[in-house]
Amino acid sequence: MSPVLVGVLQLLALMGALALVHRPLGDYMAKVYSTDKHLRVEKWIYKGIGADPNTEMRWPAYLRGILAFSAVSVLFLYLLQRLQGSLPGSLGFASIDPDQAFNTAASFVTNTNWQSYYGEQAMGHVVQTAGLAVQNFVSAAVGMAVAVALVRGFARSRTGELGNFWTDLVRGTIRILVPVAAIAAVVLVSCGAIQNFSGIHEVGQFMGGSQAWNGGAVASTEAIKEVGTNGGGIFNANSAHPFENPTPFTNLFEIFLILVIPFSLTRTFGLMVGSVKQGYAILATMATIWVGFVALMMWTEFSHRGPALELAGGAMEGKEVRFGVGASSIFAVSTTLTSTGAVDSFHSSFTGLGGGITMLGMQLGEIAPGGVGSGLYGMLIMAIIAVFIAGLMVGRTPEYLGKKIGTREIKLAACYILITPALVLIFTAAAMALPTPQNSMTNSGAHGFSEILYAYTSGANNNGSAFAGLNADTQWFNTTIGIAMLLGRFVPMVFVLALAGSLAEQKPVPATAGTLRTEKPLFTGLLAGAILIITGLTYFPALALGPLAEGMAA
Repeated sequence: MSPVLVGVLQLLALMGALALVHRPLGDYMAKVYSTDKHLRVEKWIYKGIGADPNTEMRWPAYLRGILAFSAVSVLFLYLLQRLQGSLPGSLGFASIDPDQAFNTAASFVTNTNWQSYYGEQAMGHVVQTAGLAVQNFVSAAVGMAVAVALVRGFARSRTGELGNFWTDLVRGTIRILVPVAAIAAVVLVSCGAIQNFSGIHEVGQFMGGSQAWNGGAVASTEAIKEVGTNGGGIFNANSAHPFENPTPFTNLFEIFLILVIPFSLTRTFGLMVGSVKQGYAILATMATIWVGFVALMMWTEFSHRGPALELAGGAMEGKEVRFGVGASSIFAVSTTLTSTGAVDSFHSSFTGLGGGITMLGMQLGEIAPGGVGSGLYGMLIMAIIAVFIAGLMVGRTPEYLGKKIGTREIKLAACYILITPALVLIFTAAAMALPTPQNSMTNSGAHGFSEILYAYTSGANNNGSAFAGLNADTQWFNTTIGIAMLLGRFVPMVFVLALAGSLAEQKPVPATAGTLRTEKPLFTGLLAGAILIITGLTYFPALALGPLAEGMAA
């Protein structure tokens, strides 16, 4: 069987699995966020944190809850790393340096999981489990809470109330992420992923020396890192490491975990706004972009140029033999079109155009299907932009889901789509203009520029994957990427929640003969086109200096 056919069959199997769980999981999540009943364990948590789960919040209060919770999380994780040398279960590792501790705390709290350290050589069991793994759950739940708040903004009228942040946070964690991750961890353990708390031990003799390995709660961490679209692995090789991702089946299963909640949330959205067809329109847009990117990636990586690639069956440099070009291409697209950042291959070793595809996936805003929660609210922002463009074409006030898109709404949407590109391009320009950051580049020319552009694209978009080749463990990169991660996560949330509050206060507008039918294929095409055009206009000059220049020269 040819490698191309294997890749296509894996893609079809993945699509079939996602289709099977789309409806039941989407329905379940809609019930989780709509019910007024609380589980006993949830009541204990509310009592412990002093929150009233039945109190409705307007958007400023909802935002304050997010910022307060995230600030405490950053401080706790920072202190945990700084005190690691004094903690039990540290495996003898020293405390983390201040700049790297700040970077890592910002990274995991923002659901980015960018890692400028070797996980198996820096973090002990306590930091990995009580610090990083906990943030894998709650940071994902924060993103889902913001998405649900925006959906309520569309669904409600004549009120500024968007629900209760603490309720949404706890329910997302306890009722959705924990059960799904637990099931996934059992599957991974049964397929060969390790799960233990063993210490460091030497194995074998290699070229006159030994190799040291340590264990960890790898399977459970791997499960939530994919389910929560987090991405940070216990081992530096991430999902290319056989302890985290041992077989071709687990590789495909992990891609499924990355995509399952973001795709299913479109069903949740449709149910909560009272129109499943609207959810299908958003789903169709996400799926069209995702499949298109996978097809383009496979084409670039399977294109045979020279005898070496012909013998290997594609561009195999930087890819695991047990996965091959097809599965690696699907994984790379899925992890960069979401906010996951996990990798089963080195993106720096992809072809020039292939590396550009991974960058473009993040630069789209990671909305196809995007991260858990962040993908949905990012796509809904783009839907508002698309409706506004359509309104300009026909000369009428744009409407979406019965809500008028006026001056305030479009300003908030515009601010949302501008903040991340500004962070990426400003920080990239600063790094290229200064002499010290350039010393971290392994390569020169277009590929070296791509290393830095990718790093800030990954950080500001809360993805976390690395292009490889860039030494990011410096004070400059730890600090600036940490700042980019924090601003790229929380500033857009301000605009999303303000928009949700504005929409919730509106009176519904009845549909007329002139209303744009946003559940039709025509709108899906308009939305996909608007996403690609807006992103292309924003990032094309930077991409032309990096991956496009490299790809054209190959």
